Amino acid sequence: MLRYINTDIVFQEFPDEVTLAINISGCPCRCPGCHSQFLWANRGDELTAEALSVLIHGAKDTITCVGFMGGDGDPAAVDLLAKYVQERHHGLKVGWYTGRTAISPLIDQQHFDYIKVGPYLRHLGGLDSPRTNQRMYHRCTDGSFEDITSRFWKHQSEGSL
Repeated sequence: MLRYINTDIVFQEFPDEVTLAINISGCPCRCPGCHSQFLWANRGDELTAEALSVLIHGAKDTITCVGFMGGDGDPAAVDLLAKYVQERHHGLKVGWYTGRTAISPLIDQQHFDYIKVGPYLRHLGGLDSPRTNQRMYHRCTDGSFEDITSRFWKHQSEGSL
């Protein structure tokens, strides 16, 4: 059973999207340097299709994407909810942040528009660092996935201080 702690409307997690980010608890990854250790415990409200619809309807005039932040303990449940969003909330994109090093075989990648994989490793940095081990993938119109990680890298302009 998936549980979530909170939600937020965010602008930078998925490119060109205004995202309803849902912070899923019960994360088994325990990444050193994790900025969301409050998500390690399996607590919060149950994230069912009905609860998800309520969250989406509360933000429907604002969002273009639903982002599942975590869910590594039950990727099959994340997949079911992603499929639900696709089928019931047409026009919304779906993204998933997983701390695992590979995309789970328990999901159908076609249920997602974006998938970020990789644990946070402090010495390599997050998605904004060219040294990162994390990868962000975007589903293309032909169903294949493209690595768009470099779109997140911070670039310094020549001559900047």
